[in-house]
Amino acid sequence: MVNKSEEETGRLDLLFRALGDRNRRRMLERLAQGPATVGELGAPLDISKPAVTKHLKVLERAGLLERRVEGRIHRCRTDPRVIERAREWIDRYRAFWEHQLDGVAAILERDDDREERR
Repeated sequence: MVNKSEEETGRLDLLFRALGDRNRRRMLERLAQGPATVGELGAPLDISKPAVTKHLKVLERAGLLERRVEGRIHRCRTDPRVIERAREWIDRYRAFWEHQLDGVAAILERDDDREERR
């Protein structure tokens, strides 16, 4: 049985994997402006139609894209609440990393002070 934490980790893995590709990020940037057809999403990208379809499937699996079929037209939209999960995860670790970087900065400043005194 998969526990809730493992399930959330799996969803985050899909989400970050989907965001890890430049073409998929460009598709999401376009969808941030409003719904678009598959053709509109693929048009500015220098990739084949099958590649566009594969990228869209990755976005769908991650929950970043919803597709509605109207005859031969596939209309896509995104739900910004899904991106919110990634932001929440990043925010949890932001304080830790800021603290770590503050420590590095303090060490570097101490080293600079020592060098200036010599």
